[in-house]
This record gives sequence, C-alpha cells and structure tokens, in this order.
Amino acid sequence: MIRVLLADDENLIRSALRALLSLEDGIEVVAEAATADEALAMARTFTPDVAVLDLQLPDRDGIALAAELHVAVPGCRTMIVTSHGRPGYLKRALAGGVGGFLPKTVSASVLAQVVRTVHDGGRYVDPELAAEAISAGDSPLTARESDVLELAAEGAPVEEIARRAALTPGTVRNYLSSAASKLGAANRHEAVHVARRHGWI
Repeated sequence: MIRVLLADDENLIRSALRALLSLEDGIEVVAEAATADEALAMARTFTPDVAVLDLQLPDRDGIALAAELHVAVPGCRTMIVTSHGRPGYLKRALAGGVGGFLPKTVSASVLAQVVRTVHDGGRYVDPELAAEAISAGDSPLTARESDVLELAAEGAPVEEIARRAALTPGTVRNYLSSAASKLGAANRHEAVHVARRHGWI
C-alpha cells in the first residue's frame, strides 16, 4: 500500500485529490494539510511514502517544502501538482529532488500512475511543461538579482528592499537595473512580470 500525504490550501482541490486517489488500488491517503508547516507535522507523524504538494502554499512554496520533507522524512518521495507550471519552477523542482511535476488538469489515472512511478523511484514531468522549460532556457538573473526582484514584486520601495536585503539603496537600484536590462524590460515592474511569467522568481 502506497501511503500518501496531500498538501493543498484549497479544500475543494484537496478533497477531490483524496477522492480520486482513494478509488485506486494500492493507494491510501493517510494525511492532509493546508500549509507547509502542517504538512511537515503530518509527515513526521504518518511517515507517508509519497507527498503530493501544491506549488503555492500560504507559508512557502511546495518546492521548499519538498526539500524540508526530504530531510525530515528521508523515505518520503515528493511530487508537485500545480496550476502554475512555469519553466523556472519545473527546473527548481527537479534540481531539488522532486520526482513528479504535473498540472492540475491531468486525469485521475495519470495522477495515480505518477504517484506509483514516484513511489518506485522514477520521475515524471508533464511533456508540455518539459517542452516549455527546454525552450525557455535558464534564468539570466543572478541569485541576488532574483532576490531583489522578488522583494520588488511586493511593491516595496527601494529603501525597504535595501533594508530587507541588507544592501545599500544604490546597490538595490543597480540590481534592479541589471535585472530589467537582462530581461529586456523597460522598468522593474515589467521585469517582475517577465521573470514571473517564466517562473524565475
């Protein structure tokens, strides 16, 4: 029996996933969570074989949660089910040891098959998402440019970004200017939009 943990902050989606997986032979949903912190607590209690994670949870993203689960419950394999299948997210997930990455539009039979594949140590990536990731290429941004752009995405003024990133305002402006230039954007707002569209922030 494959023991599954579900983590999704939308009750309806989580209930639907549970109902679909419960119809499958050899799969049992043993725990559910609406946040990453809940998922970690549930994983420690129930030691699931596979964690099916939403990409965007209220307290952090599913990729970060997957990394934490790999440490907290080493035998637990992870997969991401998302409505935000952008190339940058896919690459981060695979680099972080996530075994499956698929959109929420997949059929119940594909979902169950991916749970089995991931449980057996295999990998599954939705073919369309894989093709997009290959054509999009790697992010041109440095880690620091990404961090500063992520803070800018929240609409914070330069001074606040500088304080939160432990940089000078001048350095923040330089990073924002460099990021916009690399992304072919006219300003930081457009740069945020381009980076988000590709899943680079």
